[in-house]
Amino acid sequence: MLKQRITTALILLPLVLALILLPPTVYFAAVIALVFVGAAWEWSLLAGCRTAVGRGIVVAGAAALLLAVLLIATPDLLTVLTLVGVAWWIGCCFWLRHFTFAAAPNAENRLLKIGTGVLVIVPTFAAAMALHGSDRGHWWTLLSLMIVWAADTGAYFSGRQFGRRKLAPRISPGKTWAGVYGAVLGGALVAVLGGWMLGVSDAAHLIGLGVLGVLTVAIAVVGDLFESLMKRHAEVKDSGNLFPGHGGLLDRLDSVFAALPIFVAGKMLLGL
Repeated sequence: MLKQRITTALILLPLVLALILLPPTVYFAAVIALVFVGAAWEWSLLAGCRTAVGRGIVVAGAAALLLAVLLIATPDLLTVLTLVGVAWWIGCCFWLRHFTFAAAPNAENRLLKIGTGVLVIVPTFAAAMALHGSDRGHWWTLLSLMIVWAADTGAYFSGRQFGRRKLAPRISPGKTWAGVYGAVLGGALVAVLGGWMLGVSDAAHLIGLGVLGVLTVAIAVVGDLFESLMKRHAEVKDSGNLFPGHGGLLDRLDSVFAALPIFVAGKMLLGL
């Protein structure tokens, strides 16, 4: 499985780098809107939509919302939506504490989870647009993803080596506190090093980036756990099978959906 995951990642990496670094923000946003629409299709299954018609309605709604954000895309709108995402992921921690909430497969819970999908996808789309369109935004966008990638790598190896105490065994049995510590360390180091390479030289801002890296990784873990919870409710192993060894789009983007609004809000707060 590890070999398959590495092979898939190596194939996808050049495409992701090209998407982030080469096009202007409007084309970047258009492509990720299509990717997020695909994620909405997978989310509809986790929300409990079992028919093609029901899932198609969810996808059409997601496409309409993302298109509206893309067409309007004022700085104020993108900032507000980003902050909505921050508030959602902080509030999501309470849902994880009560993991049986909305687990029953009824119409009310299905609608609740569809609405939750809006809070997962739309604020991240706005945050990505705001970040990519900022000064040196292509590189800041890459740094935000590198923080998540470093966290995933740190979590994997530290969890394998030292993982004993489970983080949330009833939600995701494979995750350990040692994995979280490795993720936080990896993400914080990449945030500071990346910031320095992007011209952040004063100590206060570098320390702030280190703290932001820690917070970004912490919320990324929340995003990962929340998708795992939704999969448990839906009784599926992966959100899809698009990527061999990696599952579906949501399985690859769960941490990013949570991390990006936090990173962008923190960057704004630091004045970077």
